[in-house]
Amino acid sequence: MPSATIKLFLVHGDAQRLRIAALSNWTGKAVAGPRSELDGVLARDEAAKSGVYLLTGVDPESGKSAVYIGEAESVRDRLRGHLDRDFWNHALFFVSSDEHLTKAHVRYLEGRLIEQATAAGRAQVVNSQASGSRLPESDREDMEIFLEKIHQLLPVLGVDALVPIGSPAVGRAIERTLICEIKGLKATGHLTPNGLVVLKGSQAVLKERPSAEQFPSAIAPRRQLIQDQVLVEDGGHFTFTRDTEFTSPSAAATVIHGGSANGLLAWKTVAGKTLKDLEAV
Repeated sequence: MPSATIKLFLVHGDAQRLRIAALSNWTGKAVAGPRSELDGVLARDEAAKSGVYLLTGVDPESGKSAVYIGEAESVRDRLRGHLDRDFWNHALFFVSSDEHLTKAHVRYLEGRLIEQATAAGRAQVVNSQASGSRLPESDREDMEIFLEKIHQLLPVLGVDALVPIGSPAVGRAIERTLICEIKGLKATGHLTPNGLVVLKGSQAVLKERPSAEQFPSAIAPRRQLIQDQVLVEDGGHFTFTRDTEFTSPSAAATVIHGGSANGLLAWKTVAGKTLKDLEAV
């Protein structure tokens, strides 16, 4: 993804309230704000235009991040129709300042965003797959560029629903594959901008350490992964069924070890150098 200059305008001087974001040399614009100030978000002139929008929050049943992705010829009118959904607490939408986004364009963007959010797996996509829209090749290429800009702005606005799990961090040492071994079992992973990803096929101990009961909050993610079938029993141990990102090396090592673990020492390179040693270089 190319480098970019982002202009972020805090309408009320507060990064948690109404925000307007734009990229240099791009006709698109993002408007974001909390549900508690939806009237202010919809009062913007941009809200009268056609565009795509995301409603983000937490699913009350699963406790997981959730996102609804939609499109509208008038974002203002469509967003008001989602007030009966109680999971979301933040809204943001993307429009174009040159009036060139048609109904077909935003339907195409909606379909692609739903597809990408589903593939990323970071959030539960509340709505089903959209039909999308067939576009001429030139228009499709234009919308793919527009989509790329959306990807650049979303994390800046606090939304990572489209960021693929396992995207490696960029750097000298942190690009290396890391290994976590215990009792003849082996897990592999690498650092990411958000923490550390454990790769599909990695192994974890079957039984938790007796001391795990003393640290219920540390071991809770492991039990949730078992419940979600991300960790499945496989011949005397657990196996990861998909790439799984953790907020830190220690959080990942704790799941693999079945109890509290220091990730800086548990994760090593193939040559045996610990993550702590790598970071000290």
